[in-house]
Amino acid sequence: MNLINKLLILFCLSTVMLTSCEKDEVRTIAEEGQSGSLTSSASTINLTKEKLDEKVLEFNYTESSFGYNAGITYSLQFAKKGTNFSPAREVVFANGVTSRSYTGMELNNLLSAMNLPFESNSDIEVRLKSSISPNIAVYSNVVNINSKPIPLTSWIYIPGDYQAWNPATADSLISLTGNGIYTGIINFPAKDSGFKITTGKNWNVNFGDGGNGTISPTGGNFMSPSAGTLLLTMDMNSNTFTIEATGIWGMIGNAVPNSNWSVDADMKFINDGKGNWVLTTNLIPGEFKFRKGHDWGTDLGGSNGTLTLGGGNIQVTEAGNYTVTMNPTDLTFTMVKN
Repeated sequence: MNLINKLLILFCLSTVMLTSCEKDEVRTIAEEGQSGSLTSSASTINLTKEKLDEKVLEFNYTESSFGYNAGITYSLQFAKKGTNFSPAREVVFANGVTSRSYTGMELNNLLSAMNLPFESNSDIEVRLKSSISPNIAVYSNVVNINSKPIPLTSWIYIPGDYQAWNPATADSLISLTGNGIYTGIINFPAKDSGFKITTGKNWNVNFGDGGNGTISPTGGNFMSPSAGTLLLTMDMNSNTFTIEATGIWGMIGNAVPNSNWSVDADMKFINDGKGNWVLTTNLIPGEFKFRKGHDWGTDLGGSNGTLTLGGGNIQVTEAGNYTVTMNPTDLTFTMVKN
């Protein structure tokens, strides 16, 4: 037998052995995964504002096994009862940690983020997920808890280039239900305007851009992708964010100084959950309308505090300084002379 034939035989034998080993390894993982067990410290939790800083619930688990020393990622999955965990809210355990406790605030944020009703208790199912890859996981027994979120309005603040980096005077983003997801509209004067998040009107706790759409306590400045009004959504549960363009509303007409039906006086969106746009400005006798995005594609007019799409011009009969408030959702407006 010549040398070439010997090498070919050796190569074929090696390939068969490697293929066999690979198949055996996959079969062992898939068949021998055994989940640990999950327990909870309570089954019914009555959340109140007085309990927000207290520990109200704790989960503990025993470790899972896949038949060999595998790197296992553990997480809790939460879902409304009867949904078969689709969709599920997932919370990952830190390495080596076998318990997870929740304060009233943390649990309230979780339940609110699941869009559970405030009016009545819901049955929630919780299970332990143990995974060694995106496609290989085992699941524990299901633990049942019964609770409901309580509505909490909370704010975070956005100091940045647009207002000289002063948290005390920065625009805010609002979470109407206290579910940890904050939204609001801010007008940035230029592209790449820097800003950060603070939890109060000071620099005691602040967050920046962690890269790839994430929020980090050690991140650098967020940067506005463009100039103009932008809708910011900050999810402090998953530490992610989005920034989207949104149209600004303004006032235009011969009652608005320096407008003359060709230049808009931009209004400011108030991030209080009511959806109002406000402008304090001087007005002279004449007429004006509201329009979106400096364009006549969407304009509102009317009288007696009521607006309609494409409605008539709004009358100003007396000169003075006014605070004008407009709500494009409710189609209402007010003019208060200062």
